[in-house]
Amino acid sequence: MKKHISIALVLLACLTVSACLQQPVRKAATRPALPPAATERAEAPAAPEYPLGPGDIVKINVYNNPDLTTEAELSQDGTISFPLVGEVKIGGLSRAQAEKAIAARLGEGGFVPNAHVNMLVLQYRSQQVSVIGEVNKPGKYPINQTVTVTDLIAMAGGIGPKGGNMVTIIKRDGNGRTAQHDVDFKGLLSGGNPERNVRIDSEDIIYVPPAPVFYIYGEVRQPGAYPLMPDMTVRQALSLGGGLTARGSERSVQIDRKSADGKVTTRRARLTDRVRPDDVVQVPEAWF
Repeated sequence: MKKHISIALVLLACLTVSACLQQPVRKAATRPALPPAATERAEAPAAPEYPLGPGDIVKINVYNNPDLTTEAELSQDGTISFPLVGEVKIGGLSRAQAEKAIAARLGEGGFVPNAHVNMLVLQYRSQQVSVIGEVNKPGKYPINQTVTVTDLIAMAGGIGPKGGNMVTIIKRDGNGRTAQHDVDFKGLLSGGNPERNVRIDSEDIIYVPPAPVFYIYGEVRQPGAYPLMPDMTVRQALSLGGGLTARGSERSVQIDRKSADGKVTTRRARLTDRVRPDDVVQVPEAWF
């Protein structure tokens, strides 16, 4: 009896294994491929070029046509004379647009089909900015792309030893009206708001005024004129003047100050008082 039961169990096990083998194998569910991570950063847009204008000098080459190499100055109406095609107006166009305009004229006339034109701007005379005042190299500077006040100050050799921290920018709109912008240049270089780094356009004027000064006379060791630092006190002014002589007294310090109407007033000064531009700090002789 036990033998028959064992045989039955073996047969049942075989049938179960066979049934499992005959079932279709289920494929593991595959997840849809995830899109690749966007690791590439968008490239920063190139700074736009200023348009060509009267007085600009350009050199033009046409690939495989060395006889067409031309150096020309844009006339007052923005045109140049180019071999085979004559007058071509490129004033108001960027360098790349001017290349396409010349190539189109060569193709339209059947002179050089599918011409590859390359233009080099030798001088941007039409786009200039004046930098004046207390800079190391004042003058007019050509610009050919987007520039800022820090760029132009660098071109002018930086602010000179007598220059102040504030820079004045004078802009002119299309109607001839002018607007003035004052920029704290030292604060800008010290990590200030980058939005204050004003964009400079053609015909703008950048003026660097002299640094404000004050004067100290009387019983100090080194009387004279000194640059005025922000929030300078009378005590600091006396220190710049070399300190008091043996006959000077801190209790007798006076300040001569000019008001907006030009009137000069004299007042006793405390050591903690602020010194203003063009103040005259007087240290009279003390009577013991």
